Amino acid sequence: GERLMKSSDILAWNLLRHRYDNNLSQEELAWRIGMDVKRYAEIEHAQAHTTLLTLDKLSHATGIPVPELLPPQP
Repeated sequence: GERLMKSSDILAWNLLRHRYDNNLSQEELAWRIGMDVKRYAEIEHAQAHTTLLTLDKLSHATGIPVPELLPPQP
C-alpha cells in the first residue's frame, strides 16, 4: 500500500521548497523566525519535533498559512 508521510517530513519538504522558491538561506529564514539556525536545519531535515508555537512562527516568517505547511505536495 501507499506509505503515509510523517508530518515532520511534509513540513520539511514544504519549508525547503519555500526557501528554494524564494532564494533564501537557512540562516536567513532562521533569523526571520527568531530561531537558531541549527534548530531550523533540524526541522528542515525532519530530524526534530516542533511545537504549535514554532509552526505559528514558521507560518508568520514564510507567509504560508499553517494548514498549507502540512499537506503533502506533489
